[in-house]
Amino acid sequence: MQSGMFDIGDAQLYYEVRGSGPALLLIPGAGGDSGYFAGLADDLADAFTVITYDRRGNSRSTGRGEAPMRVEEQAADARALINGLAGGQALVFGNSGGAIVALDLVARHPEVVRGAVAHEPPIVGVLPADDPWFDFFERMGRRYAEAGPQVAGAEFVATVRGEGTYQWPDDLFQRFIGNIDHLFTWEWDAWGRFLPNESALSKIDLPLVLGAGAADRGSYYARPSIEIASRIGSTWVEFPGIHLEFLPRPAVFGAALRAVLTQMHTGLEPVPDSWNPVQDS
Repeated sequence: MQSGMFDIGDAQLYYEVRGSGPALLLIPGAGGDSGYFAGLADDLADAFTVITYDRRGNSRSTGRGEAPMRVEEQAADARALINGLAGGQALVFGNSGGAIVALDLVARHPEVVRGAVAHEPPIVGVLPADDPWFDFFERMGRRYAEAGPQVAGAEFVATVRGEGTYQWPDDLFQRFIGNIDHLFTWEWDAWGRFLPNESALSKIDLPLVLGAGAADRGSYYARPSIEIASRIGSTWVEFPGIHLEFLPRPAVFGAALRAVLTQMHTGLEPVPDSWNPVQDS
């Protein structure tokens, strides 16, 4: 694994690169830390050049200012990483808020995306207005203002199925704690207000898959993926497990993601030599 700081002008993004083969960018959600994907990146590094990073303003990246996050800026950061580290094109996987960034990246900068998987984007704005989760982000934002980051952070995590049933790596947990104020102060409203550009996404000429975990059926962060896929005529896939399945069980989640990414890649160009089994002469 190689790591470094990628200069994007007004910020530096911490990144890690593993493996060889077609480039794959993994985009994290709330907390913005590349550590969510460490096990998944290791698992996929035998077939892909896997790029992970801490999103702007989070963990080891810089760019934490006193202004609300803009999703289009996050998409521009992802585009810059693909141009700088992947030769201008990559497969993309985003989870949660990272799936929101992935959808915006595809809509705004399709030229750098070879194919994309948006896993459980919590876009509650596509749910019916009378749905009990429609105003979730607004309610949690008020809770943060009333009770502070520890209470709001704990209550937010409690809405995510499976959390508390396994242990996060300590370094990832400590960085996440350090990002909570940033999340609720500067990122939260943008996540809650985001709506995808359905017109642009319905016209793209690249593979786009939306998906959610089998254990998350009916949740506020899984249901939007089904609705969006239906609206834009995209493929929807059910993945194994919970929202962060790749954290406790990277090989299980990685097997499913590998199949989707392999199909995307092989539909675009011949497989890399490394994917072909060695034949005895």
